[in-house]
Amino acid sequence: MHPSLENIKQVFFIGVAGTGMSAIAQYLKGIGKEVLGSDRYFSKGEASDIRSKLEADGIHCFPQDTTGITDQTDLVVVSAAIEDTVEEVQKAKALNIPIIKRSELLALICASKKTIAVGGTSGKSTTSAMIFDILSHAGMQPSIISGAGLTSIIKEGKIGNAKVGRGEWLVIEADESDGSIVQYHSEIGLLLNIDKDHKEIDVLMGIFKIFQDNSKRFVVNRSHPLAATLSTNAANDFSFDAASGAGFIGSNFNQQGLSIHFSVNSVPFTLHTVGKHNMENALAAATVAALAGVELSVSAEAISKYEGIYRRHQLIGKKNGVILIDDYAHNPVKCAASIRACQPVANKLIAWFQPHGYAPTKFLRKDFCEEISAAMRPQDEIWMSEIFYAGGTATKDISAADLINDLREKGINAHFVEHRENLVKEVQPHIDADSVMLLMGARDPSLEHFAVQVWEELE
Repeated sequence: MHPSLENIKQVFFIGVAGTGMSAIAQYLKGIGKEVLGSDRYFSKGEASDIRSKLEADGIHCFPQDTTGITDQTDLVVVSAAIEDTVEEVQKAKALNIPIIKRSELLALICASKKTIAVGGTSGKSTTSAMIFDILSHAGMQPSIISGAGLTSIIKEGKIGNAKVGRGEWLVIEADESDGSIVQYHSEIGLLLNIDKDHKEIDVLMGIFKIFQDNSKRFVVNRSHPLAATLSTNAANDFSFDAASGAGFIGSNFNQQGLSIHFSVNSVPFTLHTVGKHNMENALAAATVAALAGVELSVSAEAISKYEGIYRRHQLIGKKNGVILIDDYAHNPVKCAASIRACQPVANKLIAWFQPHGYAPTKFLRKDFCEEISAAMRPQDEIWMSEIFYAGGTATKDISAADLINDLREKGINAHFVEHRENLVKEVQPHIDADSVMLLMGARDPSLEHFAVQVWEELE
């Protein structure tokens, strides 16, 4: 049996530099717990920025060498990626310290607040951030545990993926990739979409049905056919289709440069980012906020000031007519949506993608080819570097070059540059004066530095 949240005094996180882990670590510190953590990246001298920000928050950081776990440790938290063979896990077991997964601890936290759980295979981080910003603008002082850093919180010198507010509402991302979404019992559950990602559709449908059952009020995107089948009350739902019966209708979408304009139930909204999918995220956020008691006009005010989140269509800059955008897109649907969102910005799009994980890439190989090829214009190009390998026992039986060959067979301008350090040198002759360069990838903590490197090398 796990200890109750009230009885936990000292918590140790193995893999604390991870986005999901660092968010909960900061949240627990914010509610008065003593928090410590280790990470293999600390041992390598990497993730120094994350470490310094955690330590500035009073979270003690250690290399992954067992020294941080003592008989004073009440609970050890591990991510899904931490295996039982890890030395620190073995020490915790030897000391009879309870060990739980990150998702189990998040479920305990959710039970202590009125929780808005954001689910779906795309858009969770962005929509969570928008909901948090709206509730904050409305004076409700919410808390958030997110999968990405909010620019508004990063400006406070924080990592940006967590904040403890004095209000009763907590906004979280509910992750379907590891099935942990079924553990959360929320006041409001939000289902954005259902697309093949990590798991087959039939498995995802079962997981999201449990998510629906565990939510007191459930909101779905009625514009998404699979999500619509899980609706429990059309009045709580949102859609682009006025005939859908949804209570909240988005319309009049218009993208001008790096901003989009639209309406929600005839209330005008402006959002300083790109893509119709971000209108969809904002529509979802306004819908949930309305259920929490916020007027649409207040949501529109908040959205107009939304500053975005880390590596979600993040504008790096513009140089010699070339716009550079960095994005977290990593599954087929997300990559295609990101490509389409950037196309109105310039005449030519050059997209670069670093797949992550050999098993996920192999599982989604056909989908990557179909989605990306359907999104590309004749003048656009897609470049890929080799698959990001995070370590472990993965079988390396696929290459990003295989995806490039698939795309070439469909007549797409596709190029493979094995080592991403060579990207700018290789791609520079392909860049026109009116181009947008889009960098896509996830899970690799060095991608933020890569975006800076590309910016510096671009002529």
